[in-house]
Amino acid sequence: MSKPIIAIVGRPNVGKSTIFNRVIGDRLAIVEDKPGVTRDRLYGSGEWNGRAFSIVDTGGIEIDGEDEIMKSVRMQAELAVEEADVIIFMVDAKAGLTHADDEVAQMLLRSRKPIVVAVNKVDNLNRRDDIYEFYNLGFGDPIAISGSHGMGIGDLLDAAVERLPEIEEEQYEDDVIRVALIGRPNVGKSSLVNALLGEERVIVSNVAGTTRDAIDTPFEKDGQKYVLIDTAGMRKRGKVYETTEKYSVMRALKAIERADVVLVLINGEEGIIEQDKHIAGYAHEAGKAAIFVVNKWDVVEKDDKTMHQFEQKIRDHFLFMTYAPVIFLSAKTKSRLHKLLPVVVHVSEQHAMRIPTHLLNDVVADAVAINPPPSDKGRRLRINYATQVAVKPPTIVLFANDPEMMHFSYERYLENKIRAAFQFEGTPVRIFTRKKSDED
Repeated sequence: MSKPIIAIVGRPNVGKSTIFNRVIGDRLAIVEDKPGVTRDRLYGSGEWNGRAFSIVDTGGIEIDGEDEIMKSVRMQAELAVEEADVIIFMVDAKAGLTHADDEVAQMLLRSRKPIVVAVNKVDNLNRRDDIYEFYNLGFGDPIAISGSHGMGIGDLLDAAVERLPEIEEEQYEDDVIRVALIGRPNVGKSSLVNALLGEERVIVSNVAGTTRDAIDTPFEKDGQKYVLIDTAGMRKRGKVYETTEKYSVMRALKAIERADVVLVLINGEEGIIEQDKHIAGYAHEAGKAAIFVVNKWDVVEKDDKTMHQFEQKIRDHFLFMTYAPVIFLSAKTKSRLHKLLPVVVHVSEQHAMRIPTHLLNDVVADAVAINPPPSDKGRRLRINYATQVAVKPPTIVLFANDPEMMHFSYERYLENKIRAAFQFEGTPVRIFTRKKSDED
């Protein structure tokens, strides 16, 4: 199920990152008292009144700043505005209504999106009157908030969530594998889509996608049905994204939410850059099956060690995704392309695999016997029982006498043992420890 998107927009230093952190309950954004410090858009998940959404913290828009960083920040914000369902426009009560706010407001008016004005830094009741001048922006009732004190955040979320659209999901049969391609500009997403579809020439139909202007492309190969998600949207508006160094993760985010399997494309010619990690990280956090696809392999000078060395680099850079297989191919020449879909099918099956409870408990019992759980002040963690509670991704709950004693390194050890026993290639495995009393 894809989630609607809320973007926080405003000129630099009005406190967007602080609000973003409050909503997602994490300190992901860098909060520093210096204009323009939030360089990349940052994304997180939030939930309010039963509605789940993705939230984006944009860099500050400086309409007149023509230096390269500000150009990039403005483009980032424009992309976020283009993709968002609701926009929180943040202004600063202490600074009052500025010319720059007016300029941002003009840009937002053109977007025709639902907009909520949040007046930040209303840190005490004496400042309540400072919000009235912001009615001049023309977006209705401004909402007084204080990012540093957490005041008014509930009212702000009420207003934003109220304006979110209902997203209707395209329903596919259970046997259809939904595949999303993600990667920064120039890795060859469109070429790979064309190569996959061109080889099959069995496009069943173009189904209008459910997210704005996205088109899902179903096709079939060797009796297996697939859907490529959001590919036409990528091709159609590719130029907007190619002009910015930063990849629009908005679109990737929407595609990932709806996918079963995510292909993380890497440019074999250029190698791995930091941006690739951000993009892959979202697929991992969303719990999707993933495959690294190294494209443009035809133009890489290579010997018998090159492939192994490149794969090792991927493993070193993406330590959190050691489960994802790596495929080398060329979308342009179609070299090794035939290897891709069988792996897509394999990781999709692993992602949806369910383990019988008795087998899972046998593996956990053996792992505990080989390497007993940690103890603290003479008390030992005891795992009583394990059960798989969900698939896509496989999610396992361990019942233990004291979940607080479960160290992440021991959890990792158990995950490795479970993977060794049942494979789970290409998919994250989630493990949670819950309380079970000794008397049970």
